[in-house]
Amino acid sequence: MPPEVKHGPKLGLIAGNGRFPFLLLDAARAEGCEVVVAAIKEETDLEINDRAASDPGLIVHWLSLGELSRLIETFQRAGVTRAVMAGQVKHKQIFSSIRPDWRLAKLLLNLRTRNTDVLLGAVAKVLGDEGIELISSTAFLEPLLAKEGVLTSRAPDEEERRNMEYGLSVATGLAGFDIGQTVVVAAQACVAVEAMEGTDAAIERAGALMQTLEAKASTLERRLTVVKLPKPKQDMRFDVPVVGLRTLETMARAGASCLAIEAERTLLFDRDALLRRADEARIAIVAVPRRY
Repeated sequence: MPPEVKHGPKLGLIAGNGRFPFLLLDAARAEGCEVVVAAIKEETDLEINDRAASDPGLIVHWLSLGELSRLIETFQRAGVTRAVMAGQVKHKQIFSSIRPDWRLAKLLLNLRTRNTDVLLGAVAKVLGDEGIELISSTAFLEPLLAKEGVLTSRAPDEEERRNMEYGLSVATGLAGFDIGQTVVVAAQACVAVEAMEGTDAAIERAGALMQTLEAKASTLERRLTVVKLPKPKQDMRFDVPVVGLRTLETMARAGASCLAIEAERTLLFDRDALLRRADEARIAIVAVPRRY
């Protein structure tokens, strides 16, 4: 049975893809918050409709990614003064055939660059100017943030630790450019860097490249180490690093044996199942201390 709905300001949820919106929704409803969901037609799982049908404290509105004015009007009509972004919106969608409304078109024209921080920061400012505060995407989900240390039964071996250290130095250097959060390393050489395609696609690309090199009798060791870090000044309202089962399965297929993330600023979804699967696949997961 859904929790009782508390009266007062509603929570707006801008829902992208994946499980993140559902986890945040569950946590907010467990605290008795009424939630108004802006579901993105190009991204949000249709399961959200089933949830709304059985939960009177959940209202869902479907919007296109380009409809910034409609998003604002939807929240204002519902009395939403606090909102949260949860779930990925693929960066490449910015360059897709989706047509922005006048407000989003104006915003895009005035951007000096179109990286994630600048774009979402501009959207957050527009929302704020309209009386809608965008709060941290980890709101209600603090228990899911990774704690420092080795999280799996197997710790990294010496080769993986060398790869981790090299990968951390590369990822730290790249993080400030807001290109991507992930680098993939083998034998202290950078095999792949995440860009617009996302973490899983970068890991898949690294795995495919290593298979090609292996076929050519390359001296590079087959095992890959994945390093995923937040940006130096990570805005916790959006684009927080997330690791879930899908990323772990992608690593297993690609031949990756180690994952390094940053403690306290990385969300682990389905933690128990994630760590069980990591142990089964002999993948070591380490949460390193905050670097900034």
